[in-house]
Amino acid sequence: MSTTFINDEAKNLFLGRFGEDVAANFLEKEGYKIVGRNLKFGKHELDIVAEDKYFLVFVEVKTRSCSHPESGAYGNPGRAVTYKKRSDTIRAVYDYIHKNGTDKQPRIDVIEVFLQHIGDNRATPPQILNINHIRNAFDARGKKH
Repeated sequence: MSTTFINDEAKNLFLGRFGEDVAANFLEKEGYKIVGRNLKFGKHELDIVAEDKYFLVFVEVKTRSCSHPESGAYGNPGRAVTYKKRSDTIRAVYDYIHKNGTDKQPRIDVIEVFLQHIGDNRATPPQILNINHIRNAFDARGKKH
């Protein structure tokens, strides 16, 4: 039985969640431990919080559905991390650290997930075309590196 999307918003939510799952699995394979997902602090959210031996990593996940990642048809997903989004993420990071504490160095990363373009049917999951992990994507002032 296939499931169809009701509208573009439902499709985008599905792709976003799927991309976050892909990113979390990628991080685990890279040796990170996932300590939180979709954590809300007021109106701000952290997609993934992970850690390794030295860093507590706050990950913003951006997913794009495309024919192939080199096409550039929709731009690089990381470009969607606007100044406002960076500011909101920084506020959520501060709230997370204030609430939970850490002895590790905090770092903010962006993971871009490129998925095969899907139509209005989600009976089969989209194919993963590429994953791009941008470490230390921006600093505590929102400045890109």
